[in-house]
Amino acid sequence: MDLTTSPDPGNLAEATELHRYAEALIVSLAADGTAPDLPPGITDVPGYWLGPAVEALVLIMSGKDALEPLALANQLDERRTALFLCLALAVCGHGDRIHASWLGTAFGGLSEDRPVTSGQRALWLAAARGAYGPVGKIFVLRKLDAVNVPATDDRWLKILVPTLPETSVPASLEAFPELAKVAEIERSLRASVTLRRLRERCTEITSTRQAGEVTKVVRGTVWAEDEPLAVLRALAGQGGQEGPLSSLTGHLLQDLAPDADPHMAALALHVAAPAVRTAAESLVEVVREPPPDTLDVPILGYPITLRPEGPEQESMAAAEQRLVTECVPKRTRPWPGYVLLVLAVVVLAAGFVVSPPLALVGLLVAAVSGHLLWRHRVREHSDVRYVQTRAGKLADLADKAVWALHEYARESEERASDAARDLAEVSTLLRRGPRAA
Repeated sequence: MDLTTSPDPGNLAEATELHRYAEALIVSLAADGTAPDLPPGITDVPGYWLGPAVEALVLIMSGKDALEPLALANQLDERRTALFLCLALAVCGHGDRIHASWLGTAFGGLSEDRPVTSGQRALWLAAARGAYGPVGKIFVLRKLDAVNVPATDDRWLKILVPTLPETSVPASLEAFPELAKVAEIERSLRASVTLRRLRERCTEITSTRQAGEVTKVVRGTVWAEDEPLAVLRALAGQGGQEGPLSSLTGHLLQDLAPDADPHMAALALHVAAPAVRTAAESLVEVVREPPPDTLDVPILGYPITLRPEGPEQESMAAAEQRLVTECVPKRTRPWPGYVLLVLAVVVLAAGFVVSPPLALVGLLVAAVSGHLLWRHRVREHSDVRYVQTRAGKLADLADKAVWALHEYARESEERASDAARDLAEVSTLLRRGPRAA
């Protein structure tokens, strides 16, 4: 039941002045921790719990005995009375004055099957910020410990590390950045970075040292609208909440978001510890996976299969065959040179028989034919040299890629050691839990 949806008293006119005083009381408590003077007879609203609850609060603030009005308020509505007193004393910075039983009465039970009420959420926040001291924080922790978080639930890791971290190319693969994009290698690198981010986030959450904070209404920057002040106003008849806020797991996930209240995050991390630890262990297992024995990677645009002992010869031969096919243009035979050569022989023979000057023409035609044939031969040799150069570079890069993978395997051992240290630190932080004081 949401206690903030408090029914109006039987005689609304009699409660109007009480509501106005309660509003001024809440503003004063939140602003400077004091209570305005209680006008005589303002709390005398028959059958309405708020009157004696306000009177009891004022007496408690002044250090006087509040037993009589407190007993009457409890008789009329024990849970709303306890919630009102707990939140009012927390807002003004005197949460240590509550009775231990009030928290249990006001909070009620938590269950994953039921949504969290605004009153429970307000008490949860106040206790997390230390408003009730170590006792209050321990009380909420025990309530949250009843939540069963499946160890295989990956939502906790996704909320702690909401975006996939960018992976940098390791030093061993700087000459071959395409190797870092191989699925198995990229998964291992990303797991290493994710685990480091998870450790940093857990360290950030568990290292919170801030003490409990007191709301200042004039600033309006400490409590949000769905937190203690709004709940107090609803209890005091100044408008109510719409009802339950969210599920228990939904609130815990929200508390672990990067921009969440650090005090709430510490409690939520304590509850999610089993799932967070399992996620960290899974990341370590991924980091420890050895690189694959066989990798198909593009080198100079040709698929090459790399093995620990070296590049696979079949893939190298296929790549070289493609290189020859793609890099050597299809050239026709030098028919013009051959035709000119035959013509030169004919003209030269005729010149010796008929006229010597004609033989000179034959020699000139033969020279042109030889030049054409020579140029064709030069182009063929150039094509061969280009193919040989590319094939040599292909073989050299393939060998270097294999050595780079060997170096990457040695670096993987170092990353695995770093991941083991990160896991140990995460486990230590989770065992330590949130600080009660």
